[in-house]
Amino acid sequence: MRKPYDLPSLGDLACFEAAARNLSFKLASSEMNVTPAAVSHRIKALEQELGQPLFNRHYRGVELTEAGALLFVSLQRSFEGISDSVARIRSRHDRTAVVIAATTAMSGLWLTPRLAAFWKAHPGVAISQVIEDSGRAQGVDLSIHYGDPALESDETRVLFHDRILALGSAQFAQTYDIRQIGDLAQVPLIRIQSGANAWTDWPEWFAALNRPSPHGPEFSLNNYLIALKAAEDDIGAVLGWEGLSGSALDSGRLVQLVPEAMASPYPFYLRIHGRASANARLFADWLSEEDHGL
Repeated sequence: MRKPYDLPSLGDLACFEAAARNLSFKLASSEMNVTPAAVSHRIKALEQELGQPLFNRHYRGVELTEAGALLFVSLQRSFEGISDSVARIRSRHDRTAVVIAATTAMSGLWLTPRLAAFWKAHPGVAISQVIEDSGRAQGVDLSIHYGDPALESDETRVLFHDRILALGSAQFAQTYDIRQIGDLAQVPLIRIQSGANAWTDWPEWFAALNRPSPHGPEFSLNNYLIALKAAEDDIGAVLGWEGLSGSALDSGRLVQLVPEAMASPYPFYLRIHGRASANARLFADWLSEEDHGL
């Protein structure tokens, strides 16, 4: 049966393109994950099939012949076209699904508990979560952040504004006899230091309540969930966002140590990325509603 295209082996052409682009058999072999000898063998086979050399080989390297340059330009244009088509196909893959990125804390304490209610209302929409604590998730429809939404270039939706509470275990409160805000000045404090979110720290919290900065021992963690767990284990007091305290407050694993609370300087908001599908926007609208019966 006659082939529809008069082409050499595609594997040979791919090896040649890599070698021509790098002007190096060694670099091409690393890129193709084969040995330099294998690259050399495939290019020799291609030259034999075409009946003329594609490279001039020198002691210090290789350079393209006129025929090699002609083939390289043609292949590069073709591969660029194929790459563009593949990218378009990938971006359209399963557009009924929604991909949302969130930190471990936001996913576990706020987002995931709401998914069951969304699926009851919209059973045909699949949701995939990407857990990303660095805040740099790629290839997603939506992402949840804590900070100033005005700094985003994409469309945003405010999810909730919160209060920041001083939390600790009941045992911790009893051990240090914590009854008022001044009692927190010298007790062990857990600090949350994470690049993903601009978490309010203890000095800011005390300053917002017109109190001097605390001077007790500190224990630093870079994960909000682990910080809450450390507070449950009596290690220290922690600043907790009321909407991100999960069941810890309801169950009594953590208690509000003092009645004072600080209004959060930033909201938690949803970023709607440029690739967001109609289903992603449906989910965004649903999430930004005030109440889902939780």
